[in-house]
Amino acid sequence: MKLSTPRWWYQRSGAPSPITRALLTPLSWIWAAATARRLARGPGSEVGAAVICVGNVTVGGTGKTPIVRELLLTLTQRGIEAHGLARGHGGSDRGPTRVDGSRHTALEVGDEPLMLAQDFPMWIARDRVAGAHAASAAGAKAIVMDDGHQNPDIRKTLSLVVVDGETREDEWPFGDGRVFPAGPMREPLKVGLARADAVVLLLPADLPTADPNLLALFGEKPVLIARLEPAAPVPPGPQMGFAGVGKPWKVERALLAAGCQLVDFAPFPDHGVYDDGTLKMLADRAALFDAGLVTTEKDWVRLSPAWRDRVTPWPVRARFEDEAALAAVLAKVGL
Repeated sequence: MKLSTPRWWYQRSGAPSPITRALLTPLSWIWAAATARRLARGPGSEVGAAVICVGNVTVGGTGKTPIVRELLLTLTQRGIEAHGLARGHGGSDRGPTRVDGSRHTALEVGDEPLMLAQDFPMWIARDRVAGAHAASAAGAKAIVMDDGHQNPDIRKTLSLVVVDGETREDEWPFGDGRVFPAGPMREPLKVGLARADAVVLLLPADLPTADPNLLALFGEKPVLIARLEPAAPVPPGPQMGFAGVGKPWKVERALLAAGCQLVDFAPFPDHGVYDDGTLKMLADRAALFDAGLVTTEKDWVRLSPAWRDRVTPWPVRARFEDEAALAAVLAKVGL
């Protein structure tokens, strides 16, 4: 059973109840201790290629995958043979497997790898070291790894931490700083940032500038500002939206900001499976408003072929505001 991301995780104070906090806090200590022990194992293995880790310090919802896509594009345009690597979360294939969009499904290799494989060489492997070696053997000179900041098994050439830069009245990317499951943190912020070479702050297209209070938390760490922008217009006319991502409410906001005429929006758990009953329910709901169905690319690849023609995927892309700053960070590691 997949669980939705608790929205209270991202509140600075006031949620959940003190009793719930008290019950969850000891579990947070266990999680943090286990992460620390794992990271203490050592510097990791060399895999024969440069490894760029695109990770985070929170549990999902930061926008790592669009950053992975943009880095793969940047490296490819420079003439560097770049491959992507992911665990294939939500898929049954343990790998190492090179993803083939013409024969693999999201149930086999995961939704994000299947989406990225439309444009770039993409590998999935539960054993990241084996996956990286497979990519290197296939000719990769650079491997962009989706997630893995808390995994020490591979020696990383460059570690980037992606942070959701959208802040609101009582919404903060790190909540009140508590570690999972009492909060959204995979590890304490200072600990995670200490291993990062740079921070990628991902802003929505309609946010003019980054929150200075958020920027202050990163100290002297280099910060690369990126924006999540529509790669295509929203579909015309009334639309029933749905999404199963880390923070589905951000998809709703983005659709509205892009001018979508949303009549309703349904959130689902990240990487969840859409069965025919669920999709029929969504279609029936849309029919009440004479509306179409719209979702993210990541959700769309999880749909069966019978439903893909009935749902419009809305693509978004990450764009780095300062390409020279990105080039300087890559140049430090010879890329």
